Amino acid sequence: MLEIRRSADRGRADHGWLKSFHTFSFADYYDPEWMGYGPLRVINDDRVAPAKGFGKHGHRDMEILTYILAGALEHRDSMGNGSVIRPGDVQRMSAGTGVTHSEFNPSATEEVHFLQIWLLPEALRLPPGYEQKHFTAADKRGRLRLIAAPDAADGALLLHQQARVYAGLLDGAERTELRVAAGRRAWLHVARGELSVDDVRLSAGDGARTPGPAQLTLHGGAAAEVLVFDLP
Repeated sequence: MLEIRRSADRGRADHGWLKSFHTFSFADYYDPEWMGYGPLRVINDDRVAPAKGFGKHGHRDMEILTYILAGALEHRDSMGNGSVIRPGDVQRMSAGTGVTHSEFNPSATEEVHFLQIWLLPEALRLPPGYEQKHFTAADKRGRLRLIAAPDAADGALLLHQQARVYAGLLDGAERTELRVAAGRRAWLHVARGELSVDDVRLSAGDGARTPGPAQLTLHGGAAAEVLVFDLP
């Protein structure tokens, strides 16, 4: 059975240059009922103003995914990586024993909109790592495309956790199904647009969770972009 987390019920922060919505407790936002779901610890829906960003700061023992929705984000880290990630790009940074990085909006005029996702790794003190891949709209059109997995199957990013992350684009008559095995659980996050999960309508920013076993049908999309997390 689906439990819904509506967009308006999320935590929020407005720092002027950064506007962020927190699905789970994060920074100054604390709600003991929403500390995460299994190893999924953070889904932050961030918008960063032109020529602004996060200065150099550190993380450890976390799998961090960045999913770009609009604009561009420039990345630098202590492992020597540097890149600009754009819509369709997904970045994975394994903080492991410790890494510092910065994220900056290189545009002088355009806001960047992205999701920052944290998952707890299955083991602590792993070597830090970095990976970036592009998934086209065609890859995700009318289906759930695997974008991160512990075995890096089907060209997905390597994830140091027994979780599988999917992205999909659904519009009009397009539909896809999600099977959640017994002993597993799923979280769905609507990044933009609208869609129905069985008979429940979800809009941008909404989330939903369900334990397995479950069989869900995603349909009735209106320019919908959705992320699905299959979790232990």
